[in-house]
Amino acid sequence: MPKLTMLARSTAVLAAALACTSAHALLFRAYLASDGSDGNPCTLVAPCRLLPAALAAVANQGEIWMLDSANYNTSTVNIDKSVSILAVPGAVGSIVATGGPAIQIETPGIAVALRNVVIVPLYLTGTTTGTHGVALNAASTLVVEHSLIANLPGVAVLSDFGGARVRIVNSILRGNGSFALVLRNGVHGEVASTQMLGNAAGISAYGTTASVTTITVSDSVISGGSEGVFAHSTAPAGVTKVTVTRSSISNTTFPLRAGGYGAATVISVNGCTVAGNTYAWLVEDGIIRTMGNNQFTDNTNPGVGSLTPTALQ
Repeated sequence: MPKLTMLARSTAVLAAALACTSAHALLFRAYLASDGSDGNPCTLVAPCRLLPAALAAVANQGEIWMLDSANYNTSTVNIDKSVSILAVPGAVGSIVATGGPAIQIETPGIAVALRNVVIVPLYLTGTTTGTHGVALNAASTLVVEHSLIANLPGVAVLSDFGGARVRIVNSILRGNGSFALVLRNGVHGEVASTQMLGNAAGISAYGTTASVTTITVSDSVISGGSEGVFAHSTAPAGVTKVTVTRSSISNTTFPLRAGGYGAATVISVNGCTVAGNTYAWLVEDGIIRTMGNNQFTDNTNPGVGSLTPTALQ
């Protein structure tokens, strides 16, 4: 009898320990819902309400699912672990910029993916709040897929930390008060099948330090603003290279603008349409390479400076 009692007690202690461990285990998949509560464990049956709670509950390299249409933050969302944040198909998973960027990443060595989300500013009594959409300030990786980033006072996606990587695919960057995308000081970027519409400018790539900044743009549309693609450097060792393929640039002042320290700044254009702009291009102190298969048509003025013809390889 005593042995049975000891066994029962040991089993109870083990069960309690397992329950405690389970209660505090981080989730591979955390859930958010408009009727959730941050006091919940962020499970499917008991979802949380806001992103900070889900980020605290989810494991590194886990996922956060937004189950229905709602806004899921009240201030800048600081992401410090590898995570995928996505709204389920048919839902509008909204992340708003209130007093700074909507999303900020300052932890190095992590990978963050945003899928099917909407990033916009918060409107208060006719005033647009916030600054940027996503600010990546660390040597980490950001992927934005099937998302909308619109109407922010600043830049839709911004990164100036060497070693960072940014990939934007099948997304819309629209109506932002600065560039749609700014990468500088050694960031590597890729933009594919994306529309950049009605922003103050399109893409800016530049270096202020000894670094190599690269961006490849393919199958995309840039329309509106002062520059379509602007590559430049303010330092002799700040190398900047942008490649634009099978894309169209229209309704800008300078669709292609290269400036800064000669051969250190290069824009390569392949199979693109540059139409309906104020000027066809602007070469200040850089190089714009054209592969000979581009269409420059219906621009108000010819290009300023000379293009550099380059054979297809």
